[in-house]
Amino acid sequence: MHLNFYFLRQLAQALKPKLTGMQAVTAFSQNKDELILGFARAQEELYIRAQLGSQFTSLSFPTGLRRARANTVELMQQLQGQMVEDVVQHQNERSFYFILSGGYLLLFKLFGNRSNIILYQGEEAVELFQNKFAADADLNPLQMDRPLQQNLAAFAAANGNLRKVYPTFGELPVLYLEERGYSHATLEEKWELVQSMLEVLEAPEEYHIIRLQGKLRLSLLPLGQVLHTYQSPLDAADHFTRLYLSETGFERQYEQAKQQLERKRHVTKTVMEQSEQKLQELRHDRSYSQTADVIMANLTNIPSRSTKVELYDFYTDQTRTYRLKQHETPQKFAERLYRKAKNQHVEVKQLEEKVERKLEELIVLEDALQALAAVENYKELKAYLREYTHLLGSKQQEQVQIPFRVFESEGYKILVGKSSQNNDQLTQRHTYKEDMWLHAKDVSGSHVVIKHQAGKTIPSTVLEKAAQLAAYYSKRKTDSLCPVIYTPKKWVRKPKGSPPGSVVVEREKVLLVKPENPFAKV
Repeated sequence: MHLNFYFLRQLAQALKPKLTGMQAVTAFSQNKDELILGFARAQEELYIRAQLGSQFTSLSFPTGLRRARANTVELMQQLQGQMVEDVVQHQNERSFYFILSGGYLLLFKLFGNRSNIILYQGEEAVELFQNKFAADADLNPLQMDRPLQQNLAAFAAANGNLRKVYPTFGELPVLYLEERGYSHATLEEKWELVQSMLEVLEAPEEYHIIRLQGKLRLSLLPLGQVLHTYQSPLDAADHFTRLYLSETGFERQYEQAKQQLERKRHVTKTVMEQSEQKLQELRHDRSYSQTADVIMANLTNIPSRSTKVELYDFYTDQTRTYRLKQHETPQKFAERLYRKAKNQHVEVKQLEEKVERKLEELIVLEDALQALAAVENYKELKAYLREYTHLLGSKQQEQVQIPFRVFESEGYKILVGKSSQNNDQLTQRHTYKEDMWLHAKDVSGSHVVIKHQAGKTIPSTVLEKAAQLAAYYSKRKTDSLCPVIYTPKKWVRKPKGSPPGSVVVEREKVLLVKPENPFAKV
């Protein structure tokens, strides 16, 4: 109801004693679809912020407004210096105007996504804030009243049809009446219900910010879930605008961040899976030399200029489809594959590194999504966006520094911090309370984490390998045996102001292992 006739009438009535006698001192814009008007008298100031966007329109009344030093545009300069003489609300219309000295009028036309503010001198429109509504120049503020017959006779003639008799009600008053049985009442009872509600609408004692059907609303009537209550329409309008923009801004930025992370996760996962598939082919049944052998053994069976052919693969004992180049003989194709086979180990190593890098990136993105899921309000979201800006920008994921190495054992991911600063990032940003945390006892070294899997207990073989890594990436790397502490992450905390990588472990168990990398290739 923040743009409802009944609320705007209360707003105009509240503005009248405050603004009358004040002088217009500024009119400017520093954001798209936003006009800020400033009025002053002696040491008293009053600002009106009009937000007239296509998605949201509102008036609010900020105090102590700070004007930006750049990107501001002066508007309605003829308004400056003029005195406010009166504030007039149109009859049955969502608009009001200021009568100013010098023969000026300032019209507030608050028609949803067609809202505008227009400055007049006499009956001539001299400046429109929203120039896209050029037809508004033809409006005459002195002729915008809308007289309506709203007596009992008119009500009876319309058989209690609210839309015909009270088009100014809008959605919330109609819902309010329905909650009180309006549809099933007699005509006389309907009239009484309407009159009773009008007493509230025309002289409300309180203004409510409510949540109704999942949406934040301003209401003169107690509907839905009442969140806040105010005695002043200016306070209600001001707080509603801030809450609404905060909430919708939160939803928009939250979804945008989520979509960016999910898109990057999808791309990263796809590249990793393609690389793994290629790696599998090179390591096993489709190496370059094996393919070349099959082609050479079947030279007489391949038709000239073929681009695709089915041949028996004696390495796998099955028929396979091979793709050829139309302008390259099968023999030349095989020769090219033999040359590539000489460098196949280089390609395998590059693919292994690529898969490992993509796995690291995938874990970082999944952790970022998990952290985002825990964000509940706009303040937390702003902190989150600052912390994860490196993932939400336009940079390629390959340019992001991954703070840990990744190993896999029996389906479990084991993360190992790369430095003391990376240890902090691993433990504070990429580890959650149910993950298992490990560290070589009483010496400096890498933080090691086994990622938790819901409903599963970490096998002792996985725990031992993770402990070996914790010992291997520590100052006890050369010892014959090394004690390693392990505990769920919920028992690990970082004291404020402690050095990088330093933590306090409140509960721990100890495992004695040989320091080595069990994943090192022999």
